[in-house]
Amino acid sequence: MTTYRTVDVDGIDVFYREAGPADAPVLLLLHGFPLSSRMWQPLMDRLADRFRLIAPDYPGFGHSSWPTDFEYTFDHVAGVVERFTEVIGLERYALVVQDYGGPVGMRLAVRRPERVRALVVQNAVSHEDGLGPLWETRRAFWADRAAHEDALRANFFSPAATRQRHVGNSPRQQGYDPDLWTDELAFLNQPGQQDIQTDLFYDYRTNVASYPAWQQWLRDTQPPLLVVWGRYDPSFRIEEVAAYQCDVPAAEAHVIDAGHFPLDEQPDLVARLTGDFLGRL
Repeated sequence: MTTYRTVDVDGIDVFYREAGPADAPVLLLLHGFPLSSRMWQPLMDRLADRFRLIAPDYPGFGHSSWPTDFEYTFDHVAGVVERFTEVIGLERYALVVQDYGGPVGMRLAVRRPERVRALVVQNAVSHEDGLGPLWETRRAFWADRAAHEDALRANFFSPAATRQRHVGNSPRQQGYDPDLWTDELAFLNQPGQQDIQTDLFYDYRTNVASYPAWQQWLRDTQPPLLVVWGRYDPSFRIEEVAAYQCDVPAAEAHVIDAGHFPLDEQPDLVARLTGDFLGRL
């Protein structure tokens, strides 16, 4: 059974989903753009018999607060998530990250390495190797926001781009539920939402600048690491898998027939790989 709760974190309402026994090993599930904790429900449904799964919505996402006076940066978002873990009493957890969950999770890992018992990566990047051709428009936006913001918004928020984030280059596009992207479009078209997401993505450049520090943390810490990668991702390149293995040679890696959000197409496989890996720790 999944419960749905909201907790005050220094004046910000943070919504989160929780499933599983209170005394089981904790999985902290950090979602991607433009999703929310809802993306993790297939994993929660399949692993709650063995793990305590906790999935928060970031400020500006899902059912958490969307404050207008909040500085939408990854440092700030990660700080709220870190405080969230303290407010609900999490002392140790496995990080399970996808897309934006990568830079949020890596900030938590570097700040509080003693809390991280393992890292599970689903199409989240910590190396330049993972950034494909779509990132040229995005790099131009970082270099000159005023000149390229219109192009960035078209790249991010159009119906075609929103659908493409999910189906990517999959040969089985008929297997994708169109509610995945129509629900996202409804969210992205809420008043103020595109401004929030544009501000946060402008700060994404700080993630790229942080890659060397995150790679050093991986090399120094050698955490138990599982990489589950959807091969049909149009945004993040498959070369990122080898980059993780270079930093953590003992990493377990699986490239599967899925897109940017592996749980969209392969929930049973992703749950089995994740549960088996974490169950061996």
